Amino acid sequence: MRPQVVAHRGASYENAEHTLGAYVAALDAGADAVECDVRLTADGHLVCVHDRDLRRTARTRGLISTMELAELDQLDFASWKNPWADLDDEAPPRDERLDRVLTLRTLLETVADYERPVEVAIETKHPTRYGGLVERRLVEELRRFGWDRPGSPVRVMSFSWTALQRLERLAPGIRLVLLVEHAHHWPFVSRLIGDDWLVGPGIDELMEHPRLGRRITRSGHDMHVWTVNTPAELERCLELGVKAVITDRPAYVHDLLDKRDAASG
Repeated sequence: MRPQVVAHRGASYENAEHTLGAYVAALDAGADAVECDVRLTADGHLVCVHDRDLRRTARTRGLISTMELAELDQLDFASWKNPWADLDDEAPPRDERLDRVLTLRTLLETVADYERPVEVAIETKHPTRYGGLVERRLVEELRRFGWDRPGSPVRVMSFSWTALQRLERLAPGIRLVLLVEHAHHWPFVSRLIGDDWLVGPGIDELMEHPRLGRRITRSGHDMHVWTVNTPAELERCLELGVKAVITDRPAYVHDLLDKRDAASG
């Protein structure tokens, strides 16, 4: 069965991650789902940002958790990806909204309004100074869309077992993915994971530890694997029957799958 292709932080191979531009590109490339990380601002907004600070993606000092949304909205979250873009005199004018900080609400609205069904995988980042408030705010946002119940296009991921337990109490119908960073954690994780939770191992661990994928498969938990960007990585996922591949290159992975289907069909 063909796995779901999930755009990791949007189509982030060519575009600045977590920007609206990256997600629009991913949707237009045919991504079946999009993935984002969320952090809480000082004034209570969930924004799509991976790092706790702004040095890498906005080239400035400051922590997401200590800044308000209006402050973040003044920053450029895209030029770090292509620092020479301003020198291209032939490039068309760019909508600045595509390059600013992206709120989770705007991403969900974009997905909800898209012309075809798209799923969303949301990772809550921990540890954070706000603790469980992150999950409470997340459920409030999902409730606005009616996406806090069974049948929701949203699933929530985390490396934090405690965070997912919290989500399970707040919104029992939401699908949950426990992320696994190291192969040697699996024996411990396998004893804690909820019966119907999904497992999210990293592709590097699956490539370096062949028995890990087989162990997870035998446990009966479906796998959503990050971050799958090469033919060899995709092939390993297909061998293991992975249900979703999270990739920086959704168009490329779709093309690999299309060619594979054509060759076998």
